Amino acid sequence: MKFVLLHGPSWDAGDLKAVLDAEDIERRAITSLSAGLVDERPTVLLVDDALRRLLGAPGIRAAADAGATVIALGFPGETDIPAELPGAEVVSSFLTYPPGRRQLLAALKGGFREAAARLEASRSRAEVAARSREIMELTRIGVALSTERNYDVLLEMILTQARRITQSDGGSLYLVEGRDSPQPKLRFKLTESDTLPNTGFVEFTMPLDHASQAGYVCSTGEPLVIDDVYFLPPDVPYSFNRSFDERNHYRSKSMLTVPMKNHKEEVIGALQLINRKRDPAARLASPEDVQQQVIPYSRRTVEIVSALAGQAAVSIENSILYEDIERLFEGFVTAAVTAIEQRDPTTFGHSGRVATMTVGLAEVADRATDGPFKALTFTREQLKEIRYAGLLHDFGKVGVREQVLVKAKKLYPPDLSLIKARYAFIKRSAETDYHRARADYLAERGNEGYQAFLASLDQQHRTELEGLEQFLRTVLQSNEPSLLPEGSFEELLAYAERKFPDIDGAPQPFLSDDEVRYLTIRKGSLDEAERLEIESHVTHTYRFLLQIPWTKELSQIPLIAYGHHEKLNGSGYPRKVPGREIPVQTRMMTISDIFDALTASDRPYKRAVPLQKALDIMHEEVKTGMLDADLLRLFVDGKVFERLA
Repeated sequence: MKFVLLHGPSWDAGDLKAVLDAEDIERRAITSLSAGLVDERPTVLLVDDALRRLLGAPGIRAAADAGATVIALGFPGETDIPAELPGAEVVSSFLTYPPGRRQLLAALKGGFREAAARLEASRSRAEVAARSREIMELTRIGVALSTERNYDVLLEMILTQARRITQSDGGSLYLVEGRDSPQPKLRFKLTESDTLPNTGFVEFTMPLDHASQAGYVCSTGEPLVIDDVYFLPPDVPYSFNRSFDERNHYRSKSMLTVPMKNHKEEVIGALQLINRKRDPAARLASPEDVQQQVIPYSRRTVEIVSALAGQAAVSIENSILYEDIERLFEGFVTAAVTAIEQRDPTTFGHSGRVATMTVGLAEVADRATDGPFKALTFTREQLKEIRYAGLLHDFGKVGVREQVLVKAKKLYPPDLSLIKARYAFIKRSAETDYHRARADYLAERGNEGYQAFLASLDQQHRTELEGLEQFLRTVLQSNEPSLLPEGSFEELLAYAERKFPDIDGAPQPFLSDDEVRYLTIRKGSLDEAERLEIESHVTHTYRFLLQIPWTKELSQIPLIAYGHHEKLNGSGYPRKVPGREIPVQTRMMTISDIFDALTASDRPYKRAVPLQKALDIMHEEVKTGMLDADLLRLFVDGKVFERLA
């Protein structure tokens, strides 16, 4: 039947019956408009007075809304659609009483033409709406794929979305490896299944040839649609391996394999979908389920999956390119850290340890359920930003003079050598004076009283030599840097007041003013000018990092690294900013940097501090308002320092 005529139970087609039957029109006598009465065929509702009273305006409108063309039959005295006719606004034609056979037939044919046009328009609208939804869905998926940076997550997303939009029970993803090599391979990269979600999966490679469906598709670049993989045509080169089905008591039936092509039309892999289902939530636990639920993949499905496969290929290549760029940048960062550590080998590994602990502290803070950081969260990109800032925080040391950078003692080696040479000269002069005094005594007085004189001279000489030895010991002791500002330099200053005659007899001080200035440094091994030069490395780092065109996700790296020597009370450097202006990532780095500086293996200018003493020193800095107390608590409670092990 091509058409449907709905009418009241009392209407008699009469002599129209043969004509209606000849036109392939199904006639239905109705008493109500039940759901599904108006189907996908052109339908006319013929309303007489009895039917209009029976259906009322809601029923007539419902028929029109469902796609039926409404024709009203008039009664004696009615020459037009009466105003009180229920649903009059949806009536397409009105026939005066009594309708003639030819008039009624013409009205019915016109009604069927209108119903057919309305049905076609409705189908077109539905098709347009479906295509619009498909486009929107593909666009949404494309946006999601283009923004995902994690390669493994991206592959899972591609397969999951392909299965979802096709209502597939399972699927697999294959990638071509070594496209430019003489013998490229096909890697079975990923598989998913609704019915068998916990099936063990192991990646493996297979030849890229026509023996498998995926290999065939990747070799030919054409999609492959199979209604039942158990009944392949005898002349196809590929086969289906039933071992998975037999091992898991599964039944693979319909299959769609689509090549993934990049923007150069190169095949980089294949999407394989299995068992398209009527109900996407159904599980195919038995052959009966497969028989009832599994349907073939339609041509439209092939088009949709092919479009998705194209997006997937571009996203995969973009992800690979992104990873290549990340590896390139990792290499740059590694080279930069190596350059720093080659200039100052004594701090080898410092940048890496600071980065590791800072990221660790950020992760601990991210997991905090109470305290001031319970609402703090870090994304994967933000943790990467923190790591890079930690690795590069000391890069500015390349702008510091190497002799200052590696200065282990208060005096530079040449300066200490000069003092030792001066000590040797004074000692040699004392010995010369000693022997000259003996010779002069013998020449002037002979042996008379010589022994007593010699005993006194020896005692005086020994005292002088002991004083010189003490002078050298004092210099060497004072030359050692101290971790904290402690100790006094009275003895050293006393030696600085002493004079000795130089080779011309002119009096010279045991120690010059510059030597005294260096030797009386109270903390560390640097004087004020050298300390400022070392501190300038922070500014050098900041200016260097500003020159790098960071992505939006990494744009805060220069600022995070810039403040790692700032203190909450404003006593840090180089800007002396207060705590409210120091980013939390920087405050984390400051704690990690200080801890590593205290506990790192022995350096020429200091010895390593035991763990507990280092933490005690840091807690003292908390008390003086330098460090963040809450972050230090998380650092200690979370045992972030154990990550270095």
